[in-house]
Amino acid sequence: MTFSDKIRTVLNKPGDYMNPRGVGYKWWLLMNVMIGTFMAVLDATIVNVGLPKIMASFGVGIDKIEWVLTGYMLAMAIMLPTSGWIADRFGYKKIYFLGLLFFTFGSFLCGISGDENMLIFSRVIQGLGGGALMPLGMAIVLREFPPNQRGIAVGFWSIAAAASVSFGPLIGGYLVDNFNWQLIFDVNVPVGIIGLFATLIIQKEYVNKQVRKFDYIGFISVSIFLPLVLYALTESTSASNAAGWSAPYILICFAIAAIALAVFLTAELTVKEPLIDLRLLVNRNFGISNIIMFIFGFGMFGSTFLLPLYLQDSLGYTAIQSGAVFLPIGILQGVTAPIIGIITDKINPKYPLILGIILLAVSFFINSYLSLLSEHGYIMNSLYVRGLGMGMLFTPLSTVALLEIHRDNMAQASSIFNTLRQLGGSFGVAVLATIFTSRIHYHSQMYGESLSANSPVFKGTVMHLSNHIQHFAGSNAFISLKQTQALLFSNVSLQAFVQSIDDDFLIAGIITIITIIPILFLHTKRKQNNQNNQLGSYD
Repeated sequence: MTFSDKIRTVLNKPGDYMNPRGVGYKWWLLMNVMIGTFMAVLDATIVNVGLPKIMASFGVGIDKIEWVLTGYMLAMAIMLPTSGWIADRFGYKKIYFLGLLFFTFGSFLCGISGDENMLIFSRVIQGLGGGALMPLGMAIVLREFPPNQRGIAVGFWSIAAAASVSFGPLIGGYLVDNFNWQLIFDVNVPVGIIGLFATLIIQKEYVNKQVRKFDYIGFISVSIFLPLVLYALTESTSASNAAGWSAPYILICFAIAAIALAVFLTAELTVKEPLIDLRLLVNRNFGISNIIMFIFGFGMFGSTFLLPLYLQDSLGYTAIQSGAVFLPIGILQGVTAPIIGIITDKINPKYPLILGIILLAVSFFINSYLSLLSEHGYIMNSLYVRGLGMGMLFTPLSTVALLEIHRDNMAQASSIFNTLRQLGGSFGVAVLATIFTSRIHYHSQMYGESLSANSPVFKGTVMHLSNHIQHFAGSNAFISLKQTQALLFSNVSLQAFVQSIDDDFLIAGIITIITIIPILFLHTKRKQNNQNNQLGSYD
């Protein structure tokens, strides 16, 4: 008897508490998976606030340090679509454990990195682990829970992600402001060790009897397509890329990615045993839900970078202050998600889905009226609405998406679901960042036309400001005139900056509200069939 078997025997209460086929096992498994989910999402939110300090520590620019984010994202892009087959082939427990081990070891290496190259390499290791944790975690949970309990299961699983969203920026800002940037990676290590022990003790190995042959063409083509398209989307708005979308290397990346996508789609739809079973998208609920998730990722994740920019660059918030405003989102999401999960198991999931989309869109529309004089309470009100909306959205969407998916296909389905969310978010960031840049130029030009030297209003404003500066700052007439002009041009730049953020939030709100249309076509009538009772083998 192994050590984990002995522990499992001790925990085995009456009622087959830890038996894989028993009632209690699935809840222990859910708690185990929540640890990995918490880490994966926490790392995605905690690192951003530390980038300025990392740049200063290594003496590098944004064009180099952005690979700390890009390297992690590209590594995840490779693992997301392939983790399902790997888990089917070698076992869910083994691959989940290895994913958690890679993530924890990568975090340790990040914390001891002595230069930016070592940090980027360590982030790639992290990304390989993180790319396995999210899809496998969802697949493991949904495989063990029957359809009538998946809503509450996903609701509690969402608490881990919500806690990371809430506390990630806050913890990161506190550690960076008061200690050093290395700690934003070191915090993952003890949590990861706890997760590894929990995985060894709690999880029983699950083996899918219907393992397909490895699809080399599908693997190579998707491994070319996803990293290249995500890299091109990231670099298209990079500060080091002055040409933007028209840069030659960006166009080459998109061209190669398009060819790889064509090869991938052809292979996956023609080979007998594809790496990613795209035929799952033929299922009405699963196909529509993936469209909704892509649009949701585009609007939601594409707009997440806007608010910190506004708070820090326009209102002068510090890193910890800008991180603290996100605290209510995760708390409200964490409280709402399990409640909505229980409700979803009893009513039509379309109702909380539509309400969640409406609340999310309303929060974006509220943010589309931000200004240089917006009060803290006004900003927080939009985040309260957003937290409620997110809590109502993800749980019923995940439940409906996988309602008619065979439990042996859960890993495949979860990989597709998470990959499309990642793609939607990446497209959203790239597109909204491009729109943001173009709108800054537009508004700067429009507002700049008001600063005509021949305008009576402009002359009067310059005169009053100049007199004010001379009176209170003690400047002479020439200096006060230059200072007045600098203030006016600075104000125009800030106004153009904020108005561009408002435009992006308006676009995000419109894109989000459009998501209601595919929701109406979802099939939400539950079907009890024998598929739910077809189990794989346990070791």
